[in-house]
Amino acid sequence: MILDRRLLFVTGKGGVGKTTVAAAVADLAAASGRRTLLVEMDAKGAVAAAFDAPALGFGPTEVQPNLFAMAMNTEDSLREYLKVVARIPLVGRIGPLARTFDFVADAAPGVKEILAIGKVCYEVRERHYDLVVVDAEASGHIVAQIDAPRAIRELVQVGMVRDQTEWMLAILGDPAVTGLVAVTTAEEMPVVETLELVGKVRSGTDVDVAALVANRVPARWFGEADDAVLDALLAQPVQQRLADAVGVKAAGGVTSVFRAADMARTRRGMAEAHLARLLDGLAAPVPLTVVPEVHARAGGRRVVSLVADVLREEWL
Repeated sequence: MILDRRLLFVTGKGGVGKTTVAAAVADLAAASGRRTLLVEMDAKGAVAAAFDAPALGFGPTEVQPNLFAMAMNTEDSLREYLKVVARIPLVGRIGPLARTFDFVADAAPGVKEILAIGKVCYEVRERHYDLVVVDAEASGHIVAQIDAPRAIRELVQVGMVRDQTEWMLAILGDPAVTGLVAVTTAEEMPVVETLELVGKVRSGTDVDVAALVANRVPARWFGEADDAVLDALLAQPVQQRLADAVGVKAAGGVTSVFRAADMARTRRGMAEAHLARLLDGLAAPVPLTVVPEVHARAGGRRVVSLVADVLREEWL
């Protein structure tokens, strides 16, 4: 079962709802009795908004029973690394050092990412939580992030930093411990990017692709047996007779109702075609969970709960 793992990265193309899905995964894990940490990598405040909670910091905040959330940042992650790993005592702010680190990190691939990945792997190794869920970088950046330990190992041949990459790679490469959840929508570009993402993760890292989540999929309102009935109702003479029967002077009002039904059927058909392309394009199968479109004015805890309910049916 997916939630039996101890580290899950949730990623996807921007705009597909990866943060909502990550929050729902964490919500489901916590509700099932697992002490859970949800880590927001880009620290834009989306996780706090998902739980209607105050702004998050580097220190974990309990946003609901069994569920803690935090936001990653360079200065605090560097401070913790120096204190816990390098065992260097620090007093006061290390802003200048963090800014210098940012400058060096821009020139050396993997240096900045190693702190973020190191933090989540450390929480997994120390078993502070039963499950760590990472609201990871978007699909265009996630491979570099999860492959950071390997990149550092190739750059640094000996010493403490290289030693740290070994246990991180062991955690990331164990499919019983770590998995990646790729979020998409049933649309052309997200599906194309998801196929590219799965291919890059499989070819460029040792992280297992544990699941696909198709988010905001239009509902199926009609079965195959209903299609012939709807097609007959779309005929103009039939709609005119219906208009006469219900006392409508013009058939336009009736027509708009059936056009809306036809549009809903078309949207669902297109979504199914895109999802079929997704599954057919995978070199090896990955479980797919379909999350129906949620009609809500805003996000927040209610939407997270609705998505978690869908995941519960599939994952537990």
